[in-house]
This record gives sequence, structure tokens and C-alpha cells, in this order.
Amino acid sequence: MASKEDGISDVQAQEGRSPSKRLVTNVPRLDFITKGGLIQGSSYAIIGPPGSGKTVLANQIAFQHVRNGGKALYVTLLSESHGRMLENLSQMKFFDASAIPDRLQYLSAYRDLEKEGLKGLLDLVRKHAQPHGATLLIIDGMDAAKEFARSDLSFKRFLQDLQTFCSILGCTSLLLAPHHEGEIHPENTAVDGIFELSLWLHGPRAVRELIAIKFRGGPSLLGRHEVEISDEGMVIHPRTEVQFAHPAAEGREDRIRMPFGIPRLDDAMRGGLLSGSTSLLLGAPGTGKTLLGLRFLLEGARAGQPGFYFGFFETPPRLIEKALGTGMKDFKKYVDEGLIEIQWQPPLEHNLDALAERLLERIDARKVDRLRLFIDGVAGFRSAAVYPDRMGRFFSALTHQLRMMDVTTLYSDETPLFSPGVDMPQPEAASTVENVILLRYVELRSQLYRLLSIMKMRESAYDSSIREFSISEDGITVADTFESAESILTGHARMTSRGATAGLGPKSALDAPLGAKKAKAPKRKTPKAKAPKSKPRTGASRRGRA
Repeated sequence: MASKEDGISDVQAQEGRSPSKRLVTNVPRLDFITKGGLIQGSSYAIIGPPGSGKTVLANQIAFQHVRNGGKALYVTLLSESHGRMLENLSQMKFFDASAIPDRLQYLSAYRDLEKEGLKGLLDLVRKHAQPHGATLLIIDGMDAAKEFARSDLSFKRFLQDLQTFCSILGCTSLLLAPHHEGEIHPENTAVDGIFELSLWLHGPRAVRELIAIKFRGGPSLLGRHEVEISDEGMVIHPRTEVQFAHPAAEGREDRIRMPFGIPRLDDAMRGGLLSGSTSLLLGAPGTGKTLLGLRFLLEGARAGQPGFYFGFFETPPRLIEKALGTGMKDFKKYVDEGLIEIQWQPPLEHNLDALAERLLERIDARKVDRLRLFIDGVAGFRSAAVYPDRMGRFFSALTHQLRMMDVTTLYSDETPLFSPGVDMPQPEAASTVENVILLRYVELRSQLYRLLSIMKMRESAYDSSIREFSISEDGITVADTFESAESILTGHARMTSRGATAGLGPKSALDAPLGAKKAKAPKRKTPKAKAPKSKPRTGASRRGRA
């Protein structure tokens, strides 16, 4: 496999293509989007509105380039002063003051541009780039240069002359210019690639994105990819469904059962979930989804199988406290030993794809077999989505990638608390996951009971009977099957006069809707009594009445 220092990307080597010489940027995942980096000697436009990150991206590429042994020339045109720019960049980890000016040289070219126009700018670049041995040229402020062009054609000619010089020198060029939606830049037809940065508001949230609009000489990942800027510099998060668009076709074949350690539940699943499968715990708030997920991780740890909790709503101390209070006394021991890992996502503004990357990278870094994963709250991913219509594709791509890593995954998702039916927040998830376990409340004699039912188990036989389960200090207990619970999906219990039903006590059963009025017997129609016919009144009777 060719090394990055050779300028040949791993992706190209693996795909067997004839590779072009590449300039590897080392900007997180930019080289993934460009399938190996920028093509050496080519010219690229980086456009976007103020604040979108053009200067940060260009400087990050420059510092990484000189760190890898290259030399860069950064030319500014009517932009912020070098002192102010470097002061702002000094807060970022990629900044290296020792690289200036020997390996990275900054020049201000506005005076030359003002005096001699585009010819003066081109002469200045030639004068400094060749003696410096520049392999990367950055011109920041191309909008100012365009103002000195007599026409679009003359500006294109300037770009052509600049590209010819850079090509001879073997120098890659980045041309930075402001851009607003709807604007047309004729010069974009002259460059080899265009990266557009955007900055917009999604409600109160500011969203940065990058689009590789054009990339000559090789393939690239099309579409919008979210961007974050921090002290690490710019980090690009390609869409998860694009990153894993071509996963391995098959996962591990020697599959085993993964039990919960709850006898009647494991019996109903014929020994537990199949390894490498994905399951959904679906239920209203408080039905016990988190506890059931923690119990799944604990049972695996007791068998020597590593576990990973990835959640959004409860801190690690609260989770451990919850486990200890419900019969899982040794949960903390396995956390302390590292067999169970808890990764909590603080309630901040998250990036959907960054969450997936964090999860997958951590799983990959652990290098373990038969990992059990509990993702506590699909809603955490959903709240991070800028484009809600992506959720189905995102969920499918993430699930399939976990399956190919032989991770046995348990998701939890919430249904409405007082809904009369079962409304899946993510309907398409039902076709993505292999198993669905439904947790419900049922009201009976002014009390709430918890019910559990296996709605779906792909690739396995299972018992679909509805069972009551209880949560106490001793743990989670699943009772025998309810005898008559055909209306469980509406959440209404039924009363019967037959006596007890397993698990609900001597006077409770589930046969008639709670609160339903007793059916009244049909009224028997009886003929109305007819009044006797009156006899003709006689005169005497009339007198007597009088």
C-alpha cells in the first residue's frame, strides 16, 4: 500500500486505479471526501460567506502541508492584517509559529495589485513562489483581484496564466473568495475544483456545511457535509449514509445467543438475541427500557463479553445508581474494570454524523469481540438532525455498519405516554432492525402494570405472548403469559369474572375493557294492554255522572 508521503492515497491504491499525485490535506475527513486529497498542481476555489471558515480551512491545509515537508506561500488581498489573522489562528492546535517564515510565508499583495493590476499580482507570485520552492499557493481575497479585471474574460486569462505557472512549478493553488447564495462566479469554470462553505441558521442553531461542487481528475463525495470549527481547526463530518454506502455484504457467521439473564424473557427468545443483530426496545417513558438495556450489558459482562453504553439523558453516576437500586449489585464492578464502558453525550448541540463517528471510532478502538452495545435513546440522534428526512437512511447505514462489526445492538426509543395505540417515532426502523420488543403500561383497578411483548424476531423462533414484568429492588421479573390480552395494543385492560390471571392477583384479569359498561340484556317487547271498549252511555249513567 502506498504511503501518504508518496502523495498516493490509500483509497486509490485499494481500488486499483492509476493514481494522480495527491496533496494530502490531513484536514479530518476532507481527504475522505476527495478520495485521497487534492490533486497536485491543480487549482481549487474555496468560496463561502463571511464566517463560514474559508481562512481557517486554507491555513489548516497550509500548516499541515509544511508539517509534512512541503512549503507554502499565503498571499492576502485586502483582507485582515497578518498580525490579526495569526493571532486568531494561534489558538488552534494546528498552528506552528516555528514554520513562519521559512516554510510558510505570508505576503500582502494589495499594493502591487493596486499599482499594476492583475499583471502586478502575477509578477509578485512568480517572484516569491519559485525562490521559496512553494508547493502550495493560497490567494486570500480573489474578489479584490476581480475588481481590477477589465472583464470576466481578462480575469479568466489571469487565472489561466496563474495555473500554467503553478503547473510548471508543481504547485497546488487555493483561491479564496466570498460567496453568497445565488451569485454566479464565471471564473469557477476555469478552476479544477470548487469547495463551497455555507453558514446558515436552523432555528437558533448555526449550521456550517461543505459541498464539493466540482472536483476534476477523480471522484468525490457529493452533497452537503456538516462542518465544525473548534480549537482542533475545521472538522468535516461526511453524511453517514454516504460514508458507509458500500459496506461489506456479510458479517460474522458463527453467531451465538445473547441472553438478558431474565429467565422467562430469555425463554421467550429461545435463549436470547442473536449476536450481530439489532434490536429495538420500544416503550413509553418509565416502562423500564434503560434498566432492561443495562441488564443486557450486565449479563454480557458476567459472561466475559464487553459492553458499551452510549446515551444522552443520564450521567454515568445516575446510571450506576439506578443499576445498584434494581438488583444489579455488580454493575459498578464491571464499569470500574472497564468491561462495561459508559459514554454519555452531554445535553449540547450535537452533530448527527459526528455522533455516529464518535460511536463507531470508539468501538473500533476497543478491538474486542462479541461487543454488546446499548444506545439509550434514538431521540438523541433525532434531535441532532438538521434534515429530519435523513433519519431513515442514517439509521439504516449506522445499523448495517454495526452489524458488519459483529456488534449486538440494542436501541431504545420512546412512544407517547398516553397514546391509545402504538406509534413508532421512526416507522422505517421496524424494517431495519431484526427484533422489536414492546414495553407498555396497562391500567387495571386504578393501578398501572408493565407489560412486555416480543413483536418481531427475524431469523429466530420466539414466543409472542404478552407478559407482565415488574421492577423492584431485587431486579426485573417477568411473569407468566397473560391468558387473555388481545387488546394490549390499545393499552386497555379487560375485566373478567373468571377469576385470576397470572401475575395480576386473585381478582384481576384482562377480558373486558376497563370502565366498559356491562352489556344490557335486550328489552323484551310486550304488547301494550288495550283499554276496554266503552259501552254506550245510557241516560241514567249520564245523569249519575252529572
